[in-house]
Amino acid sequence: MQFCERMSETEPDWNPVVLVVEDETLVRVTALAIVEEGGFEAIGAGSADEAIRELETRGDIRAVFTDVQMPGRMDGLKLARVIRNRWPPVALLVTSGKTRVSQSALPSGARFIPKPYLPLQIKRTLRELLPGQ
Repeated sequence: MQFCERMSETEPDWNPVVLVVEDETLVRVTALAIVEEGGFEAIGAGSADEAIRELETRGDIRAVFTDVQMPGRMDGLKLARVIRNRWPPVALLVTSGKTRVSQSALPSGARFIPKPYLPLQIKRTLRELLPGQ
């Protein structure tokens, strides 16, 4: 009952889940905080392999916000392509501080924001990618 009393009529009944994929811990923690400030539930992964495991075990991930440069078998662009093929409804937001990614290099519907990004850019883009949020 107390929970219902605190909810305003403008708050959504649920917060879409955004998976943040970033190998640098401090950058990941900051990105998670930005996503949460935007009204989303944020979960993190330190690699593409970890992100795939999260997607395989959770059915509630609505968007992936990934860096391009990551150690391991798969970088963020390859991860984005795998996600588009295996989980087509999942929205994709790609970022990089070292590489400028053209729209043609991204999977259909994905967006690119260069680092350093502003928190407002991330929040606004996620809202655009996840209509109704």
